[in-house]
Amino acid sequence: MSTELIINSSTANEVAVALLRDGKLCELHYDNAEDFAVGDVYIGKVKKIVPGLNAAFVDVGYEKDAFLHYHDLGPQIKSLNKFTKRTLTGKQRWSLTDFQAEPDIDKNGSIDQVVKSGQNLLVQIAKEPISTKGPRITSELSLAGRYIVLVPFSNRISVSSKLRDKEEKDRLRRLIQSIKPKGFGIIVRTAAEDCSVAELDADLQDLIKKWKQLHRQLQRLKPPARALRELNKVSTLLRDILNDSFNNLVVDSKDLMVELQAYLKSMQPGLESIVKLHEGRMPIFEQYGIERQIKSAFGRSVSMSKGAYLIIEHTEAMHVIDVNSGNRTNSNENQEANALTVNLAAAEEIGRQLQLRDMGGIIVVDFIDMHKAENRKKLFEKLKEVMQNDRAKHKILPVSRFGLVEITRQRVRPEMNIQTREENPDGNGHVEAPILIIDEIESKLELIASQEKDKNIVLHTHPFIAAFLTKGLFFNSLRRRWSKKHKKNLKVIPRDSFKFLEYHFYNSKDELFEFK
Repeated sequence: MSTELIINSSTANEVAVALLRDGKLCELHYDNAEDFAVGDVYIGKVKKIVPGLNAAFVDVGYEKDAFLHYHDLGPQIKSLNKFTKRTLTGKQRWSLTDFQAEPDIDKNGSIDQVVKSGQNLLVQIAKEPISTKGPRITSELSLAGRYIVLVPFSNRISVSSKLRDKEEKDRLRRLIQSIKPKGFGIIVRTAAEDCSVAELDADLQDLIKKWKQLHRQLQRLKPPARALRELNKVSTLLRDILNDSFNNLVVDSKDLMVELQAYLKSMQPGLESIVKLHEGRMPIFEQYGIERQIKSAFGRSVSMSKGAYLIIEHTEAMHVIDVNSGNRTNSNENQEANALTVNLAAAEEIGRQLQLRDMGGIIVVDFIDMHKAENRKKLFEKLKEVMQNDRAKHKILPVSRFGLVEITRQRVRPEMNIQTREENPDGNGHVEAPILIIDEIESKLELIASQEKDKNIVLHTHPFIAAFLTKGLFFNSLRRRWSKKHKKNLKVIPRDSFKFLEYHFYNSKDELFEFK
């Protein structure tokens, strides 16, 4: 699998980052320096204590106060408050070597016994503002690096549960114990597998520099204010997903290219060569086909191969995904096999859609009914496999007898919701973007090609769509390419009476192909 990162920095004050796996858009991020991003550290001021919720609302500079639950204070909140107060008054060094830690708080205590209204509080964004809610925050600070996570006011050493080899986990614990500074705990990440002590120590020193920077900032800030910004979305992605499959990073800004080359050189020397500058006249997202993928992936209906498609609906309580085969025929003897084939393809697309749209909360998927238990098990295993690359915490329940699958997925930022509908050329409301119809037409043609022996297929469509399909040199048109790909003689007939996005397929006997 090849992995590419395409970065569009042409929009003022915002950088768009597209992650492609084998050419398919899998993640899309927008980075704005003014956003309240997960991982950012703020010095806030407690505005209101709500004992009934066992929580407090904290002003961190956002229009809505941030929400802080008692369980998000962390056991060492008293030590953090002491450190913050001493730092704000210039009495505290960054080092915790001589810092006298306070006792841990009771895990079943009450927030009004620990936090007071008007108090300055050092907090970290755990969830970005979503809808009408402000950010969710925590006082259990952590600074993430490539291989380790630094946790102040703790002495624990933890190793990622994804590392299965006991000997490797013990080795990493011994190495971390030899370099761990006093007063800090360390969580070893999955990426640290087979790392040397030098690599771990280099990562640790970078995180200590961040802690020093946070300490310096605190001394000159007036709450509410941001004390430390998490890495930008580009660097965060590189830190979290960089592996041997990463072979291309293209950016349209020379300054950003130099910055990323320096970052990669410091993180993994020799890898900076994958950074390339896009210099063409065409915008970078157009050049790499990302704009088209965005429009085809974010609509209510998402097309798949051979006429199958997904319908994605969003409600206040949950997300609902309906899987449709789109088949014209339903032979009883092939129905189970067809259902399994479509469901497995849908599982692949659903895994991509959850990451691409960053859908969180409860997701219910209505797959096509399958009567055999072994087929339902295959589908469940496929879903787990395709979501292995998903960095958000998630849980998948087995397929029910009704073909329903329930998924819960961590929600830490607003769902990506891009408008794909455009103004109707007739001036009446909105219609799906024409580019989506092109994908839909090819999907229907693929279905016909897989089921029909007739070599001649006729497509009747609006003149604008017909022109798009037949434009260019004869051997270079979409019509010609589709004919060759699907081994059919495709004829395109423009119909002035058709609506803009209307189309129909006919065979050589002028019989209409009907789709469900």
